[in-house]
Amino acid sequence: MYEGAPNIYAIKAASAEGFSQLNAFDVALLKSGVGDTNLVKMSSILPPNCKKVESITLPRGDLVPVAYAALTSSKKGQRIAAAVAIAIPKDKTMNGLIMEFEDFDITAQEAEEQVRKMAQWGMEYRGYEIDRIESISVDHVVENHGAVFACVVLWWDR
Repeated sequence: MYEGAPNIYAIKAASAEGFSQLNAFDVALLKSGVGDTNLVKMSSILPPNCKKVESITLPRGDLVPVAYAALTSSKKGQRIAAAVAIAIPKDKTMNGLIMEFEDFDITAQEAEEQVRKMAQWGMEYRGYEIDRIESISVDHVVENHGAVFACVVLWWDR
């Protein structure tokens, strides 16, 4: 078992089509690099001093802490979108804040604008000065069974 809070994170997003909504979701997870793990959905805190990395190699089958937004649909022609944002504080000893957002009939840009506002509001409420906000979004127009997935994966750099 890992001790202490995770110290690295990656931010990813993907969309997919599949045989069913669940298959589409599974493909979106695979495209995001977390498909062969057991996701543990967490609330929205980025540990202090957590370092961003481009990708994380995760052990197959492991329990992986992830904050994520996801949506599936089988309504042909429907646009679905998901986004995550991380507000990073200026004081690196303080925690950051992760926000997630998904919705029907909006674009990736609209989802990303909303989730960034949510992250900013949450930091302001806490009284934390923001260094920067990182975000990612994805949208997808459903052909048969579609999914969108945006996430912040937390892990340990040993």
